Amino acid sequence: MKEMQIKIFHLIEGARQAEGLTVIIDVFRAFSLECYLYDMGVKEIRPVGTIEEAFELKNELGNRILVGERHGKKCEGFDYGNSPSAITAENVRGKYIIHTTSAGTQGIIHASNADEIITGSLVNAKAVADYILKRQPETVSLVCMGNGGVRPALEDELCAEYIKSILEGAEMIDFQGRVEDLRNNGGRHFFDKSRQDVFPEEDFWMCIKCNRFPFVIRISRDEYGFIANKIGMEHEK
Repeated sequence: MKEMQIKIFHLIEGARQAEGLTVIIDVFRAFSLECYLYDMGVKEIRPVGTIEEAFELKNELGNRILVGERHGKKCEGFDYGNSPSAITAENVRGKYIIHTTSAGTQGIIHASNADEIITGSLVNAKAVADYILKRQPETVSLVCMGNGGVRPALEDELCAEYIKSILEGAEMIDFQGRVEDLRNNGGRHFFDKSRQDVFPEEDFWMCIKCNRFPFVIRISRDEYGFIANKIGMEHEK
């Protein structure tokens, strides 16, 4: 069996370079949020690139909840921003979501050379690694989307390193300590009292709950665009 090639890429340009089985990583907060949304019982999430596309798709498909941000703030006219702590299961269970963000969903849109796309965050990182190990692709691309897709973010880099360490069977030194240190390096804005309306502290704690969810989110496509599908690991046995 050929040894798996694991490459780490960065930002939107990295998404363009990604190939093979590609993991688009956005810890704060896009793909942590999508895991929480599926755990809350949503039926479907459709990631899109632009705010305009989100409104157009809602007009076309009808009865959709718009979720997304630009510069962290809820998009004007949307139902929710990108905050997992601001959404309750009662409001989204059984519903269909359209999602657009500054970094995470942009990675999906730009990963045009990927053979397969899944998303990644700390809340399901081990499930992501287990999925890849079951698939045994020749090439794995781990794409750290960073802040706005243009500046590196420590939390995404850490998530990529962690997934890579599992794939290589190497224990990551002081992983939990590094996760906790994100409070001071990468996640400080969640503790800024003047920004709690945009970056609530609870979002930080929700996004660093490592391996909370035993599923991956795999991207597919139909005539309307991308779909982010929840795939339970039992389907991959």
